[in-house]
Amino acid sequence: MVKPRVIVISASSDIGGHLVAHFLRKGADVVGTYRSASPHLSELERSGATLFPLDITSGTEVASFAQALMERGFSWDIFISAAGLLEPIGPFFSSDFDVWEKSVITNSTAQLRVLHAVYGLRTHSAPAKVMLFAGGGTNGPFDNYSAYCVGKLLLIKMTELLDSECPDLHVSILGTGWVNTKIHRQTLAAQSGAGANFERTLEFLEDSSDAGTSMETVSECIDWCLSSPRSATSGRNFSLVYDPWREAHLIDELQADSNRYKLRRLSSGESGCR
Repeated sequence: MVKPRVIVISASSDIGGHLVAHFLRKGADVVGTYRSASPHLSELERSGATLFPLDITSGTEVASFAQALMERGFSWDIFISAAGLLEPIGPFFSSDFDVWEKSVITNSTAQLRVLHAVYGLRTHSAPAKVMLFAGGGTNGPFDNYSAYCVGKLLLIKMTELLDSECPDLHVSILGTGWVNTKIHRQTLAAQSGAGANFERTLEFLEDSSDAGTSMETVSECIDWCLSSPRSATSGRNFSLVYDPWREAHLIDELQADSNRYKLRRLSSGESGCR
């Protein structure tokens, strides 16, 4: 049996590191990237992961990363980008625009730059799988987090565009809900700049009942997205918390409705979201 080959962008993030370990346990050949070394990354390397330092906002580094994979003869089956940046946190007009713009790029086009660079290294035996991550603000404003929100919304639309343009790709994007990861430290550091979300985040992190989404549930939902028919899950934005992805009927419903779980303008008189 051929081992699946997986690329995980931002293995240094909590979700990214979990997914590296998850796919290693499944027998995959895993390549990951990171910005800063850590003991956990060393553990992943000892477990069999191949890790590369990479600044995804650097065109030169991204090109070098793709070249290194090509020289290794690495053709990927699954590409996952777990990169994300909440900062700058605060009102738009109070933010340094250069910092704001760089955050938008990190949350969107920088991740697409990596995918663009390694696209030619994808497997050709079946549609290669791509998994991205959405964020807050899809169905309403996400005050004080505009750079993060705008970047993630760009990825949601690109998921649909790539699905339409590239029949050789199976592309999904997932909103995980609240997961207890170190990204929330950025909200705590922002304090009043985060608005009401500061108290919400503090309460979530101090909750002793294991509230929120577990890492294992994140990997289970990703496995579901990637293993489902392309006609059902490609091109769509899923909510791990609110969508009935564990229920068998959802696949048939998705295949019958090409607009479901995509960015759409609702017609007059409708409410809610598609």
